[in-house]
Amino acid sequence: MDSPEVTFTLAYLVFAVCFVFTPNEFHSAGLTVQNLLSGWLGSEDAAFVSYHLRRTAATLLCHSLLPLGYYVGMCFAASEKQLYSPSQASEAWQLFLILAVALPSAACTLIYYWSRDRWAYHPLARTLALYALPQLGWRAVASSINTEFRRIDKFATGASGARVIVTDTWVMKVTTYRVHVAQQQDVHLIVTESRQHELSPDSNLPVQLLTIHVASISPAVQPFDIRSWSPALAACRLEPV
Repeated sequence: MDSPEVTFTLAYLVFAVCFVFTPNEFHSAGLTVQNLLSGWLGSEDAAFVSYHLRRTAATLLCHSLLPLGYYVGMCFAASEKQLYSPSQASEAWQLFLILAVALPSAACTLIYYWSRDRWAYHPLARTLALYALPQLGWRAVASSINTEFRRIDKFATGASGARVIVTDTWVMKVTTYRVHVAQQQDVHLIVTESRQHELSPDSNLPVQLLTIHVASISPAVQPFDIRSWSPALAACRLEPV
């Protein structure tokens, strides 16, 4: 366990897992993609859609660089392996390096594709385009979502990797790499799981933790699941059908 190679591997593994899943300690320390790249990402409150277009792309790229970061670190932690000279490294490490370089290369290619025509090919923009009038386009829908998100009466709950946001018109789920969006008037809500808890985290009343399947009447809109305490769900002014 005193080997620098083993110590670095364990430490980097813990860092990588925490950087991807971002526990509260990492949030408090500012070790998140959102905080590290806040200058480029802008403000979520000012432009919700634009912020998440950039955030999902930046998160994908940063996470894809983690294997390459491990390889670079091992060049110093295990200098006897001569990893700084790939031609002299073992075949296993050469394969790992190829993978470590291929991942960010693929991520960059995908992000470039998303960003064409001012992010028109991003999955979020494509989803918004399904709700847009032909003469206006997806940016008009994005502007509507931005306006509703800035209102103080919106509902938002959940961890950063699975946040649920409900505005007057939209139901949204923000995940690490995606933002699911559905229009309230077009969705069916189906409770797929219910767990009874004796005490709520915020009160002394018994509550239920509900898993709800959100499905649009349009087959082109990808369905998604949200999890919410039943009192919180009531605050959304939504009723399952």
